[in-house]
Amino acid sequence: MTSFGTSETHQADSATMSALSRQVGAVPLTDFITDLTRSVEGAVDSSTRRRAEYAEDASNYRVVPQVVVFPKTTADVIATLDVARSHRVPVTSRGGGTSQAGNSIGTGIVIDFSRHLGRILDIDPVEKIARVEPGVIMSRLQKASAPHGLTFGPDPSTKNRATIAGMIGNNSCGPHAISAGRTVDNTVEMDVVDGHGRRFIAGSSLDPVPGLAEIARSHLGEIRTEFGRFSRQASAYALEHLLPENGGNLAKFLVGSEGTLTTILEAVVSLGDLPKSPTVLALGYPDMFDAADAVPRVLPFGPLAVEGIDSRLIDMVRAHKGAGAVPELPAGSGWLLIEVAGNSAEEAVANAQLIADASGTDAYRIMPAGPEASTLWSIRADAGGLAGRTAAGDPAWTGWEDAAVPPEVLGSYLREQDELMRSYGVTGLPYGHFGDGCVHMRTDFPFDREGGVDTFRRFLMDAGRLVAKFGGSASGEHGDGRARSELLAIQHSPESIRALAEVKRLFDPDNLLNPGIIADPLPLDQDLRRPQAISIGTTDGGFSFSHDKGSFTNAVHRCVGVGKCRANISASGGFMCPSYLATKDEKDSTRGRARVLQEVTNGGLFADWDSPEVHESLDLCLSCKACSSDCPAGVDMAQYKSEVLHRTYKGRIRPLSHYSLGWLPTWGRALTALPGLTAVANAVLSVRPIARLVLAGGGMDPRRGMVRFNSERFSRWARRSVAPAVPHDYISSDDVRRGVRPQVLLWADSFSEYLSDAGAQAAVQVLEAAGFEVLLPESQACCGLTLISTGQLDAARSRLSRAMEVLAPYADKGIPIVGVEPSCTAVLRSDLRDLFPDDPRAGLIASRTSTLAEVLVESGIEVPDLTGRTIVVQPHCHQYSVLGYAADRSLLERTGATIRELAGCCGLAGNFGMEIGHYETSVAVAENALLPALRDAPADSIFLADGFSCRTQADDLADVQGVTLPELLLGVGTDGTRSARAARLPETARNGQRSLA
Repeated sequence: MTSFGTSETHQADSATMSALSRQVGAVPLTDFITDLTRSVEGAVDSSTRRRAEYAEDASNYRVVPQVVVFPKTTADVIATLDVARSHRVPVTSRGGGTSQAGNSIGTGIVIDFSRHLGRILDIDPVEKIARVEPGVIMSRLQKASAPHGLTFGPDPSTKNRATIAGMIGNNSCGPHAISAGRTVDNTVEMDVVDGHGRRFIAGSSLDPVPGLAEIARSHLGEIRTEFGRFSRQASAYALEHLLPENGGNLAKFLVGSEGTLTTILEAVVSLGDLPKSPTVLALGYPDMFDAADAVPRVLPFGPLAVEGIDSRLIDMVRAHKGAGAVPELPAGSGWLLIEVAGNSAEEAVANAQLIADASGTDAYRIMPAGPEASTLWSIRADAGGLAGRTAAGDPAWTGWEDAAVPPEVLGSYLREQDELMRSYGVTGLPYGHFGDGCVHMRTDFPFDREGGVDTFRRFLMDAGRLVAKFGGSASGEHGDGRARSELLAIQHSPESIRALAEVKRLFDPDNLLNPGIIADPLPLDQDLRRPQAISIGTTDGGFSFSHDKGSFTNAVHRCVGVGKCRANISASGGFMCPSYLATKDEKDSTRGRARVLQEVTNGGLFADWDSPEVHESLDLCLSCKACSSDCPAGVDMAQYKSEVLHRTYKGRIRPLSHYSLGWLPTWGRALTALPGLTAVANAVLSVRPIARLVLAGGGMDPRRGMVRFNSERFSRWARRSVAPAVPHDYISSDDVRRGVRPQVLLWADSFSEYLSDAGAQAAVQVLEAAGFEVLLPESQACCGLTLISTGQLDAARSRLSRAMEVLAPYADKGIPIVGVEPSCTAVLRSDLRDLFPDDPRAGLIASRTSTLAEVLVESGIEVPDLTGRTIVVQPHCHQYSVLGYAADRSLLERTGATIRELAGCCGLAGNFGMEIGHYETSVAVAENALLPALRDAPADSIFLADGFSCRTQADDLADVQGVTLPELLLGVGTDGTRSARAARLPETARNGQRSLA
């Protein structure tokens, strides 16, 4: 096997290609790829960027493939395997790429089954089986079987991006395996091709593979004593299924073989009944050890799931998303989360109470199915990413994250594991499937320090010995892969290791199917990705990356590959990675982009900021910032993109759109300097041929509409309409009761000042009607949003410095700063601190900045009665990810209207959708949620969008005009016509009354 484990080999990629050429024989590598391209209908991609995207999965390892194949048909898969054998090139099968053990990366061909081969071929509700292609996303199968009252039971936390074939490869389990069984328990048969090129159906007989039964007979003693000893023994090959007393089932034997013996073309899996009235029981214990000790007490009651979770993980969630992100838990520092079913909700609650009575703790809480239970379960599902940082902010890694022991010894095992970790000076956050004795954990191995790799190796070897001492397995459901295959010699006798080798030779004599795993293990410290990376710190004018100790390298390595950005979501499913939802290309996922940026730090495939591959990878990033919230690891690709553009173009000529769109506030200030000039500009730009020329000349798509500038700046209107007031310290509720109105500063951003001020005008009236005294800044303060999104960070810092001078005196008095445009408000809450980490004014302003809804929600304000109406709500991505939408949602619910809140980006995203080359993707993103919702909405519905971009997109693509929240509260756009637009707000009395009806 060729090793890619050192920086030297990465620095000379040609040496890697030569090594592979030697491996595949005398045929040049280019001939091999040419043959592959001719033989396959789907895409064959050997580009440097693509190889970088597929060099890693969710593990610690980096292995650069020579080519990635995206088969469109089963014939493509077979042809790929034929070419690989003829040229003696290794093959690795890949589904969602969420393997934490390094078993979906390889040196030769990587076959991505998730792109095209994702069809559910048949569901038989009578036989309770489904026939599927290998790339079917597990949650899609669950959704398709649900109308029949059925489900696919094993459900790992990655179920909305993990593929069925990947689950079969690793024998995935998930929290409900304790009741629904593991993947092996739910696999009926498979259509496979082995290393000889033989295609056969693997079912309940061993007949398709001559010689396999003989291997089993020659190792009966070892198999009976060393394999299949408890449910979560997922290491090695499942030789127990070859035993005559177990029926000699070939399909079940192949489950968990990690693509080393066969390649799956189709699979038939069994379906189980959907559980009824699932209810969550949370049991609190003093620590995780006591929680683990209690597991045997609850198992006799037949729960659906028994999960363990540590207080440190809960603390990470609260720190990342706020205290309100975690439902109330019973007292304790370690919890068991138990799911219980019943024929009715009442019976499920009663069953939960029975478990609580026997649990050995008085600290418990029963949560019927609902938002709290779902939130708590989602926290557990995101644990793999959340645990990727310690409380001190250090990276935490996989490697020893999947150990399992019999549940009856779990508590004792955890105590000794904790002692082992202390002896090595490492920490981790344990969690996992405690009902099965399976423990997940990420550990802060010191990969970035001298001797860190040696610490990693020695710890894993000792950890392997410890789990063997307790009769356990180093792998409980993630597979052995590169991380744990070397540990098999600790867990098994030499005779058993020989049996594994004999099986491998029988199926794959040339060692081409995912080599280096299970039967021929590579060293577990070979090909580690993080030690290869060089340290890249901050730069003048750029982001501080303070959460990553001032290191761009640490920041981009936040991505641990869990792949939530690839989640199989629809219009109601989430915001993250809108471009991936549109293209289904790994290039356009947060993970794919992070992998490319990691290559810059690795210095391997490309090492420059201005490499075409880097900019191609970032091109379709909408900078929506949803990953900063939705990604469990906290990856903020919008910030990384801005930093890359900053470093690339610092002191150089930029793309045209950086000047036209990045300087939009400057153009707005110039064109609204005089009312007559504004009128002329709007008139000229309304002529469509002229508008197209201007758009094209500014690097924008000529199919886009042209903006219109305010005929009068908002600040000029405000000076006539808002009485001046002297700022005073923010008053208390007692002062309010004495008749003194609390002050708020309404901060109108550049979009409101120059382009669309209806929302800002309405905000003034709403705040005064709600009893607030509205203050306005003495001068306009721009946040530099358009400069940040185009990577003009020096200029953005200059703008923000001026903004802090204007806003800080109000923040210092405790006066809330109420933003109008969500994206600009989000800059004050997040990017401001990252650009000025050492300026106390930045933190002060961030802490005082609020949305309008956050100020109004506790004010007792009356809202219009919109009972019987429908409001289609498009939250701005930056509000969703940085500010939150809970307060807005609360106000809207008070109207009595039917609220259809969209979950997904509008697709315009500021400058993105305007730029040449982005139009098609922008429209495709809009089709994820926005456009279908507008088409399907009732004729008298109201479209609500506080974001200027969101309203522009709806107007541009659907001819639907939106209103902002303050306009809605004033009744604007509620007259029964969905496309009604109020060019200017009607004059209304500002008398301080609370009623807006």
